[in-house]
Amino acid sequence: MREKVLTWLTQNVPTPRVNHILRVEQMAMDLAVHYKVDREKAAHAGLMHDLAKCFKPQKLLQMAHEEGLEVDEVMAANPHLLHADVSAIVARETFGVDDEEVLQAIANHTLGRPGMSQLCSIVFLADSIEPGRGDTPQLQSLRQLSRQNIYQAVALTCDFTLKLLLESSCLIHPRVILTRNWFLQKWKAKQPIVQKTV
Repeated sequence: MREKVLTWLTQNVPTPRVNHILRVEQMAMDLAVHYKVDREKAAHAGLMHDLAKCFKPQKLLQMAHEEGLEVDEVMAANPHLLHADVSAIVARETFGVDDEEVLQAIANHTLGRPGMSQLCSIVFLADSIEPGRGDTPQLQSLRQLSRQNIYQAVALTCDFTLKLLLESSCLIHPRVILTRNWFLQKWKAKQPIVQKTV
């Protein structure tokens, strides 16, 4: 199936985006091995996470409506946010993917979702921290953290996204905040309790 997907990508997606997708695929596989998650599922989700990235806004909205997806005000104003959900539709309809966990990992790679599986979290992180994203101290720190504490890494990735959106006066989808809060609570719940001495 990989060759079929790659052929489709080269025909429908610009080369720089294909290169990003291949780096996400590799990063997702690396993290999957680290966390003992199914490497093949991670590779499939990584390879197909951006199938609809270059679809026009009207096509994204139309496919979302046909699928019966909830399109809220933020998504209607910024249809690009639907590309993850629509990529999962393309994966299912064009490539016959019927593994629900893989489809969820594709659908949740942009906004995340409270309670995401490890596979979803891995693809979410891989998309944000793949080497082509740059080499800032912030990204280096996130890459290191992604192998130490997946809950903290997802929460901090959401923090960085929120900071960027606030600085550029963009609309913020509530799901990013819900994802951030859920993963932050999970991380905090796993922190050792330190006794304060007076």
